Parts: sequence; C-alpha cells; structure tokens
Amino acid sequence: MDFSFLWQGLVSITWQQLVMYAIGGLLIWLAIEKELEPALLMPMGFGAILVNLPLSGVVNQFSQGMGETRGIIQWLFEVGIEASEAMPILLFIGIGAMIDFGPLLANPRLFLCGAAAQAGIFLTIIIAAFMGFDIRDAASIGIIGAADGPTAILVSQVLHSKYVGAIAVAAYSYMALVPIIQPLAIKMVTSKEERAIPMTYTAQGVSRRTRIMFPIWVSVISGLVAPASVALVGFLMFGNLIRECGVLAALSRTAQCELANLITLLLGITISFSMKADQFIQPETLMIMGLGLVAFVLDSVVGVLFVKVLNLFAPGSRINPMIGAAGISAFPMSARVIEKLGLEADPQNHLLMYAIAANVSGQIASVVAGGVVLQYFANMAS
Repeated sequence: MDFSFLWQGLVSITWQQLVMYAIGGLLIWLAIEKELEPALLMPMGFGAILVNLPLSGVVNQFSQGMGETRGIIQWLFEVGIEASEAMPILLFIGIGAMIDFGPLLANPRLFLCGAAAQAGIFLTIIIAAFMGFDIRDAASIGIIGAADGPTAILVSQVLHSKYVGAIAVAAYSYMALVPIIQPLAIKMVTSKEERAIPMTYTAQGVSRRTRIMFPIWVSVISGLVAPASVALVGFLMFGNLIRECGVLAALSRTAQCELANLITLLLGITISFSMKADQFIQPETLMIMGLGLVAFVLDSVVGVLFVKVLNLFAPGSRINPMIGAAGISAFPMSARVIEKLGLEADPQNHLLMYAIAANVSGQIASVVAGGVVLQYFANMAS
C-alpha cells in the first residue's frame, strides 16, 4: 500500500499550522493541568489541532468515492459554524437554570453594579474602531468584555465578524484567567482600607412568587428597552423560570447538567473549526487578544469606580468598592475572587453573598449589553 501521501502531508505543514498546534496544546494544558474552563478549552484546543491537520490528501481519497470534493474537515467547518449560531442561545437555558437570583432580589441596589461593569464593552468598541477595525468587528471585539463566552460568540456570528475564532478564544481564555486578571485590576484602583470596608450580610427571605415573576419581568422589560436582546435574555430567564417554578425539577436538572454539558461540548468543538491557521495567525489576532484584556480590565475598574461614586451619595450604607468589580458576568469566579480579596484585607470580612448578587446581576446585564450591540450594529454595512 502506498503511504507516500503521509510524507506529503508532513512536508506540507506550514509554520502557521505549527503555531496552531502549540495554541491547541496550550489550551488543552490549561484545561487539564490548571483546570481553567476545561469544558470549553479542552474541545477548543483539540479542535484547533484537528482543523489544521494536513489531511486533505487522505480525506479526498474517501471523498472522491462519495462524490464529494471539499473534504470532511471543510464540511464540518461549514456545517458546524452555521449550526453553532443557535448553540449559545440554547446554552443560556442551562445557565439560567443554574443561577439563584435570591441574593440579588434581597439586595436590588446591586443591579447597578452589573450595569456599570459593562462599560468596558462600549469603551473597547470605540478603541477598536479607532484602531482601524470595521465597526462590526469592533463591536464583536468589544463584547469580549461581557465576560460571557456564549454572548461573545453569538454577537460575533450574527455580526458576521471575520474574527469569530479569535474572539471566542479571547473570551474564554480571559474568563478562565479572571482569578489572575481581576485582583490586579482591583488593586490598581483601591487601597487596602477600601478593600477592608465591612459588609454584614443579613439573610432576607424572597418569596416564591417573586422568584417566579422575576424572570418574566426581566424578559418583558429587556424586550422593551433592547428588543434585540429578547432571544438572549428570554432563554436565560426561561431557564431560571424552569428552576424556580417548582414543578419541573427533572427539566431543571436536565438543563443544568445534560443540556449545558452537551451544548458546551458541541459549541467548543465547532467554534474551533474557525481557528484555521491561515486565518487565525494574523496581526489582528494579537490585537484582539490585547483589546479583550483591555475590555476585561475596564469592566472591573469602572465597576469599582462606580461604587466609589455611589458611596459618596450614601455614606451611611457604604458598599465595599470591590463588589462593583463582581458586576462582570464571569459567574461565579468573579464573586469568589472578591471574597478572597476581602478576606485578605480583613479575615472577618465575608463579601461572598454581596459579590454573588452583583455577579448574577452582571449575567443579566451582559446579555442585555449583547442585545444592545446587536440592535445598533447588526444593520450597519461591513
């Protein structure tokens, strides 16, 4: 049997493909060794290697027998990316079913933290546009700051950005690195005394009726404020309604486990098909990674500064400024970071419940922000 095509495949490997193998290996290493977002980074890393293998010669031998000339990998790329446009929306059902909005409903003023922490999105859009990116690409890059991978993927796909792969990698990589990025950003704009501001948590009951009505209210209000966010917010709130209604326990468990895991797996592997070496290894990719980091830092910093300003008007009921940084959508990692920083400043200062409230607020705010971006940029010419 002639195996010369194997040698031809090896010698046809480009340096860009070698870089993609290294990137794929890094993502797999981060998932396994560091346990950073393994459900997403693992399939993305493996897919990045798979889509860049020089298999066209092998594949075409089988493809020709089936009357097919494009090759299996190319076919998977086209079908996978097209099909994956629905996956982020379906994933929101599972995310909504996982979230307990009780701490937020008990402290509704923390809604403001979630809203303020999305400012990095729009500031980054402006920066990206000034750097020469097409406005749709700039909007897609800015949404990395939502700290919400599914939203970033959906927005970049709907806006037909040329950088879906780079945006997905940046979004999930920085989400995984929240425990490293956020402490540095927070410490830049706070003192130890500010980080030690005490907040005593008093448990407050939230009625079942309020928990059930909340996802309905949020869906209706979001639809009126930003109609393009209806799909994003609606599916998130539908998942939460399944959780809170009390009569769909089996569906709630399925949404939280089987559905969320399956969609996450398929989303990661299909998005990786956009990580082709000749398209991914570009100067723009490095710029996107840099802008994504800027967006994350700005979100955290603006959230902290917003709470500082808020405290000026309510000195009698001050909020620890770090709670503002928890307004990003990286749930529950950001809340855990705030709890850890609070204990470092004062071993008796537990901020977790307040941070969780701001964090789930950020989950809502991020999908609303995604809808606002779609509403204002979807119809713009490329």
